[in-house]
Amino acid sequence: MIKKSLLSALIASCFALPAMAFVPFPVKDIRVEGIQRTEAGTVFSYLPVKVGDTLNNEKAAQSIKALFATGFFKDVRIEVEGNVMVVVVQERPAIAKINFVGLKEFDNDVIIKALKEAGIAEGRIFDRAQLDKAEQELKRQYLTRGKYAAAITTTVTPLERNRVGINFNIDEGAAARIKQINIVGAKAFKEKDLLGLMELTTPGLLTWYTKNDQYSRQKLSADLEKLKSFYMNRGYLEFNVESTQVSISSDKQDVFITVNVSEGERYQVSSVKLAGDFTVSEEELRRLVSVKPGDVFSRERLNETTKAVGERLGKEGYAFANVNAAPEIDKEKRQVAFTIFVDPGKRVYVRRLNVTGNTKTRDEVIRREMRQMEGGWYDADRVSASKIRLDRLGFFSEVAVETPAVQGTSDQIDVNMNVVEKPTGNLMLGLGFSSTEGIVLSGSIAQNNFMGSGNNVGIQVNTSKINTVYSFSYTNPYFTSDGVSQGFDVYHRKLDSTSTAVSPYKTQSTGGGLRFGFPISEKESLTFGVGVDLTKIETFDNSALRYQEFARDYPGTNLTLPVSVNWISDGKDSYLFPTAGRYQKAALEVAIPGGDLTFYRTTYQVQQYFPLSKTFTLMLNGDLGYANSYGGTSALPFYKNFYAGGVSTVRGYEAGSLGPRDSNNDSLGGTRRIIGNGEVLWGIPGMEKNLRLGVFLDAGQVFGQGQNISMGDLRYSTGLSAAWLSPVGPLRFSFGKALNKQEGDKTESFQFQLGNTF
Repeated sequence: MIKKSLLSALIASCFALPAMAFVPFPVKDIRVEGIQRTEAGTVFSYLPVKVGDTLNNEKAAQSIKALFATGFFKDVRIEVEGNVMVVVVQERPAIAKINFVGLKEFDNDVIIKALKEAGIAEGRIFDRAQLDKAEQELKRQYLTRGKYAAAITTTVTPLERNRVGINFNIDEGAAARIKQINIVGAKAFKEKDLLGLMELTTPGLLTWYTKNDQYSRQKLSADLEKLKSFYMNRGYLEFNVESTQVSISSDKQDVFITVNVSEGERYQVSSVKLAGDFTVSEEELRRLVSVKPGDVFSRERLNETTKAVGERLGKEGYAFANVNAAPEIDKEKRQVAFTIFVDPGKRVYVRRLNVTGNTKTRDEVIRREMRQMEGGWYDADRVSASKIRLDRLGFFSEVAVETPAVQGTSDQIDVNMNVVEKPTGNLMLGLGFSSTEGIVLSGSIAQNNFMGSGNNVGIQVNTSKINTVYSFSYTNPYFTSDGVSQGFDVYHRKLDSTSTAVSPYKTQSTGGGLRFGFPISEKESLTFGVGVDLTKIETFDNSALRYQEFARDYPGTNLTLPVSVNWISDGKDSYLFPTAGRYQKAALEVAIPGGDLTFYRTTYQVQQYFPLSKTFTLMLNGDLGYANSYGGTSALPFYKNFYAGGVSTVRGYEAGSLGPRDSNNDSLGGTRRIIGNGEVLWGIPGMEKNLRLGVFLDAGQVFGQGQNISMGDLRYSTGLSAAWLSPVGPLRFSFGKALNKQEGDKTESFQFQLGNTF
C-alpha cells in the first residue's frame, strides 16, 4: 500500500514548515514532475537533498526555498510516495518574442539592450516584476530625449509550450521644449549674457539639430558649472548655485527652468606664496605663477598656475607631484591670499614602454617616434612629444597615452601607447571632377605604411583635360636610424592650358629625382633633392606673344637639372584638422648650369592656428613666391610662373586668372606672388575627424617681371568653405564672392575639387 502525504504548499516569502508533519525517512529516489523546458538535472543540482539522505520537515522547506530562489518556477510542492521524494513544480513562462509598435525615436537595438539590462530579453524567464522595471527603464529612455508625454502600454500574450510574447505599444508624443530659462539672483551681470553661456536654450534656428532646446540633466549640470566658472574667473569666490527648479507644463510640452544663484562679493588677490619642497629653484617656479597680487581673483589663472608648476616638476621626473593652493579669505577687505603648497613626491623613471593596438604597423615604426626612453627619468614633455609624433604619421585614427604606476613600487611607471590603426593604403580606379579641371579619370595605388614598415610607396595615374600624370614615388622616412629620410620619384606629365583662364600652351615633361631629408629638431627638417627634367613646349597662334617668343628661343625638348632645398617647421597639433600650432615651409629650386635653362624659384609659406574655443579655430595663412632666370637665360620659363585664383589660393576668382593678362584677356602668370588667407574653422558634432566648415577672407595677386608690387592691386574675396574626407577621396569646396572685382577679372562663385590633383 502506497501512502501519499502532502508535505507542503509553501509561500516563497515565508517558507513556513508544512502543517502536516511526517516521519523522517531515508530517500531512496527523487522524482521531478511538471517540468517542460527545465532539465531534471538542473532541479537536482539546486536541491539540498540527495538520494540516501534523510528527508525531514526542515530539509523539505530548504528544498522549496532553493527552487523558488532560482526564479524558474512560480509554484513548488514536495510530496512523498513511500520512500520516494516527489518534487512537483510549475514553471514560469519563457519570453518567446518582444515586439515594439510605434517606436521611432530609438533604434530597436538600443531599446533591446536597455530592456536586457532591466531583466527582459528573448529566451529569459518571464517575471512580471521585471517587466514593470523594464517599462520604467523604457520611460526613462524617453525622458532623456525630452519626451515627457510618452505613453507605454504593455501586453503579455500566452503562447504554446509555456511561452509568452511581450508587446510594447508606444505613443511617443512630441518632445517637450524649453520654454523659458530664468536666472534669479544675478546682479553683477545681465541675465541675457549669462544665458548665452549655457548650452541649454529655448528653441532657435539650429536647435532642431543640436537638441539643445530639450532638457537634459547632464547638460544642465554642465551649464551650472559654466556659470560657476564664469563668476569665479571674475572674482566671485563665494558664488554658489542655491537651487534649480525644473517644471513641466500640464500638457507636458513645455519645460521651465529656474536657477537661483548667490553671487557673493568680488575678491582681489592680496598675496601669493610658495611653500614646500620645490626641487627646482623657487625663482623659476615663481615665473610660472600667473596670479599676481592686486589682480581680481580668477580660478582659471589659479588652476593654470598649479598645472604649470606640476608640469614643470613632471619634466624632472616627478610624475606624481601634488600642487595645491590654500586660500585665506579676508571678508572685510574682500581679499584672498593664496599659499601654493608643492609636494613633488618621489622622482620616478619609466620601467617599460608598451605598445598595443597595432595589428599591422610594426612595433619599431612606433617606437622610433618615441622621445621618452625606457629606463630614463619620466619627462611629461617627452611623453607628449611622442604622442604628437605618432599622430602626425597619419597611420592612426586615435593615439591614447596612459602612465600607470607599477604596482608594488613607488618610483616606477609604465608608458602605455594604445593606437587605433586606420587604412593607410588607397587603391582607386574611378572618376573625379574638379570645377577647374573638369572630369578626371584616375587610377592609383598608394600605401603610406607599406607592409607596416612606415615607408611610402605610390603609383599614380591621373588624367584630365588639363593634367595627365603617370608617376611612381618611394619614401623611407628612416633611411638611417637617426631619422635621415630617402626617397625618389619618376614621372611623366602633360599639361594643356587651353581650357583654362591661362593663355594657351602645352607642355610634356619626363623626369625624376632623388631626395634626402635631415631632421634638425623635433619640429624642423631640411630636405635636399637633385633631379633631371626634359620638357617639350608647344604654343599656338593665339598664345601670348612672350610664350611664342620663348618657344622660338628654346625649341624642341629642354633639359633642366633642378636642385632643391626645403626647410619645414611643423608645430601643428594634428595631421589632418589642426586646431593650434604653426607650420612653416621655405623652398628653393635652382636649375643649375649644364642644362638648357637656368633659373631659380623660391617660396615661403606660414600657417598659424589659434584655438578660439573648443569649437572654433582661427587659421591665418601667408604665401610668398619669387622666381627669375640667371646666367644669361633670356627669361624665366613661362611654365614656371606663379598663378593665383581658385580653391587653394584666392577663392571666388577663376583658377589661375589673377595677375598680368595678354591681349585676349588670358592670364600670363607672374614671377612674384602674394597670398593671404584668414579662416574661422569648426567641425560638425560627431564628424569632427571627417568634416570641417569655415568662413574665409582671402587676398592675393600675381605680379609680372618689372611690374611694381602694390597692395592696392590685391584682390579680396569672402565666403564659406568645407573640407570633407569623403569615402571617395578628399573633397574641398567653397562658395566665394569677389569683394573688389576689377574690369577683366574672371570670377567663379562655386568651386570644388574631388581627389588629389597634380
